[in-house]
Amino acid sequence: MKFPLVLAFALISSACSLSADVATDFENKAVALTKNSEALAEPNRLHKLFDANWEYVMKTYPEFATTVGYPGQNDRWTDASSSAIERTKQINKVNLAAIRSIDRTKLSGDDVISYDLYLRNAEFGVEGDQFSGELMPVTQLNGVQQDPAQVIAQTQFRTAKDYQDLIARLRALPRLIEQNIAQMGRGLAEKITPPQITLREVPKQVENLLVKDPRQSPFLAPFKEMPAVISANEQAELKQTASDVFTREVEPAYQKLRDFLVTKYLPGARTSTGYNALPNGEKWYAFNARLQTTTEKTPAEIHQLGLAEVKRIRGEMEKVMQETGFKGSFKEFCDYLRKDPKFYYTKSEELLAGYREIGKRIDPELVKLFGHLPQLPWGVKEVPAYAAESQPSAHYEQGSLKSGRPGWFFANTSKLDTRPKWGMETLTLHEAVPGHHFQIAIAQEMENLPEFRKNGFYVAYVEGWALYSESLGYEMGFYKDPYQNFGHLSDEMWRAVRLVVDTGLHTMNWPREQAIQYFADNTPSPIDDLTVEIDRYIVWPGQALGYKIGQLKMRELRDAAQAELGVKFDLRAFHDELLKNGALPMSVLEAHMREWIAQQKSA
Repeated sequence: MKFPLVLAFALISSACSLSADVATDFENKAVALTKNSEALAEPNRLHKLFDANWEYVMKTYPEFATTVGYPGQNDRWTDASSSAIERTKQINKVNLAAIRSIDRTKLSGDDVISYDLYLRNAEFGVEGDQFSGELMPVTQLNGVQQDPAQVIAQTQFRTAKDYQDLIARLRALPRLIEQNIAQMGRGLAEKITPPQITLREVPKQVENLLVKDPRQSPFLAPFKEMPAVISANEQAELKQTASDVFTREVEPAYQKLRDFLVTKYLPGARTSTGYNALPNGEKWYAFNARLQTTTEKTPAEIHQLGLAEVKRIRGEMEKVMQETGFKGSFKEFCDYLRKDPKFYYTKSEELLAGYREIGKRIDPELVKLFGHLPQLPWGVKEVPAYAAESQPSAHYEQGSLKSGRPGWFFANTSKLDTRPKWGMETLTLHEAVPGHHFQIAIAQEMENLPEFRKNGFYVAYVEGWALYSESLGYEMGFYKDPYQNFGHLSDEMWRAVRLVVDTGLHTMNWPREQAIQYFADNTPSPIDDLTVEIDRYIVWPGQALGYKIGQLKMRELRDAAQAELGVKFDLRAFHDELLKNGALPMSVLEAHMREWIAQQKSA
């Protein structure tokens, strides 16, 4: 999944921030709630805090507001200045004090879970403020060279005002770029940068935005087809204004960014790889591991778990290899899967059609495993060309019922000889249904819960669910072909390998080449794909740990429910219960599901 530009609730403030008025308004409300100047009952205080904070988050992070369909924020970008970031850190402390002032013992039902989640998020927000992530605003995965175009692609355009807002956002881009350059300059001075090797494609990503014809820019894509409710004259005027802004303001700003990257940032970026080489890096990585896994497991414990899972899955893969009749070693079989042309499409349209066909086979099977299905539709698109070279084989971008935007499964059609057919079934189950699209859409559609829970994001839950969903392919009639089955096991192996290489890179001084080789020794995926993955783990430390941790916990809970309930066990009811509360930390999920199991047993 391609993650939201700002995770719900502003868990780590260092990406961000806001206008002084918005911050002051929330601060005043939070302080009043802390003092309980209105003598409100605890549940009322809680929900007032939720509402005030959601408004604050939406106005502080307008890109996130666009993603979830919150109105009125589509003419701005997040303020990434140092002063705004420092102000956000102050607000995080005020927010933590407000939630701590509420007496949890006087809450009941869903409010208890909501309180626990809000408190956890607020505590992590304050704890994370000691780290300087704002000094690394640009990586090969995210940054001002990619994110604005992604946000514009998610925006709905129905009226002239929508296009005027886009023009306002275009005018504001140079300031955002300047702020990012300033933060990167500070990062150079403080020796806090991404590794130099991972930045190699970033100047090219910027160059891809410097088009001769403004009409071909992804920033102006919404002007290609404008709604008929806008008159022809006004359409022409809006198009011309947007083109002028792009040519005179946006393009020069991106040229300046490109020059800064080439002449200063890349030459000055660190040559080390792991986070343990950064100031306060060991503590920073341990924090990330806790945040992303929603557990207290140490990096050393996670590394050992990864080694055990790699050994287990390797045994399963070798059994399936034998089923194919292949005569040779595991390495030779992996090389065969990487290199034989029969495993690859030669046309982009064929790859996209292949994914759509798999989706059509999945949809009718869902009712066998779920009692509740989401309303939001989904579809398949290709990854935009300007970003494709450094992106993985596929990712999901969430939709929004509020803004009328479906969820999208993005398939990477670049380098087709690295996009194997044998990985397509498991990838669709993971990224679309019943994986990311299914879970996120259900969460968005939950009733009578605060917005931060509908849009909550815990990697161990969201990615753990998607990885667990891959295993449901067996019960849905998939993986009958041994190569697709091997592809599924290969994808699970990826997530096990991640536990080993992520901790190895950031706590054990593994060289990048060692991590790539370990990946290649255990999976058949093309080397280009493995390299992109390793570079992702390098710049996004700890995130890759959540997948396997979450999947193993969900499988453990399912096994426990089956063992406890016996003939009473209903898989559809189990899945509905697992999804009904939105994303949860693993400890909260386990407590809830074990309580549900006990209730079912005594019913």
